[in-house]
Amino acid sequence: MPGLTTHVLDTASGHPAARVAVTLFEMVGNERREIASAVTNADGRTDRPLLESVRQGHFEIVFDIGAYFASRGMVPGFLDQVPVRFRITDISRHWHVPLLASPWGYTTYRGS
Repeated sequence: MPGLTTHVLDTASGHPAARVAVTLFEMVGNERREIASAVTNADGRTDRPLLESVRQGHFEIVFDIGAYFASRGMVPGFLDQVPVRFRITDISRHWHVPLLASPWGYTTYRGS
């Protein structure tokens, strides 16, 4: 079913990252509009898709990963908020944007 989902993995501990604030924005020109927000659950996923039905456009997910690592008692690292900008072109497909993060770096990819 087409939709937009995400999950966050803590690569420093090797576990899902729970209680990470996630905000989805739609990019319109040089402006961004907040269209959804959530907090990850114990599995590092949001309880609901960020978008139930997708539409074409440019989007940005901002992961508040610095606050997550601070809440785990880690020394402040390099990362604070991680923005991931992407484009949705095919509305017939499901879109998944995971984040794999440590206090010092991250990676993302288009999942399925």
